[in-house]
Amino acid sequence: MSLDYLKINKKLWNDRTEVHFQSDFYNVEAFIKGKNSLNKIELDLLGNIEGKSVLHLQCHFGQDTLSLARMGANVTGVDFSEKAMGKANQLKEKLNLNARFIQSDVYNLKNTLDKKFDIVFTTYGVLGWLPDMTKWAKTANHFLKPGGKLILVEFHPIVWMFSYDFKKIEYNYMDSPPIIEELEGTYTDRNAGIKNSSVCWNHGLASVISSLIKSGLRIKDFQEYDYSPYNCFENTLRLKENKFQIKGLEKKIPMVYSVVADKSK
Repeated sequence: MSLDYLKINKKLWNDRTEVHFQSDFYNVEAFIKGKNSLNKIELDLLGNIEGKSVLHLQCHFGQDTLSLARMGANVTGVDFSEKAMGKANQLKEKLNLNARFIQSDVYNLKNTLDKKFDIVFTTYGVLGWLPDMTKWAKTANHFLKPGGKLILVEFHPIVWMFSYDFKKIEYNYMDSPPIIEELEGTYTDRNAGIKNSSVCWNHGLASVISSLIKSGLRIKDFQEYDYSPYNCFENTLRLKENKFQIKGLEKKIPMVYSVVADKSK
């Protein structure tokens, strides 16, 4: 298989989009009726965003982007999947919300978008699809206004070390060569009739945080959380609403982390 990771992964996410849009996991019906799709972790980090300009990177089909718009932000969502952008615009028009969606790879966004933002926002399952954290951090810095901030909430790299059933350590914690897999179904439906190749990378915390520092951003807050707000892994245990841990590893591993970094004025 040729390692054209953008082509391979774009097909994966194009194929997943309709399955995800129809899934209980994303619950588009509840979202249309007014449900905020954001979790407490990122809501606490965001605070009041009324009137703020927000760039949402790797936004999938835009639920979180449109939740930001409902909170009063002037928001731009970006994703490389044309199918996802089609669904995002469909939702935007149905809900008559003030948002803009751009189809672009993160690294090439500077060639498409000429604007600076108060907040660059990106969450959950995003960094693993990008090979180069230095380039990612420079991109985030590029789009921030002086005094603006990056808000990142991501699954912890320790989670990605495990096999899918969480029975053994299978992958590197540190940055590693691309992980090439053949996948069936998707995290919203393991039995969905889709089969795809994928190319992803593990990035340790040092790689992510040092790339932000070297880009010129200042780390203002870092947190780790011992749960996932999404039931998107195998072998999970539900603690309470929107809090899931891995059976046998309860409270033993971090599952999510967050970083807030700002740009000098």
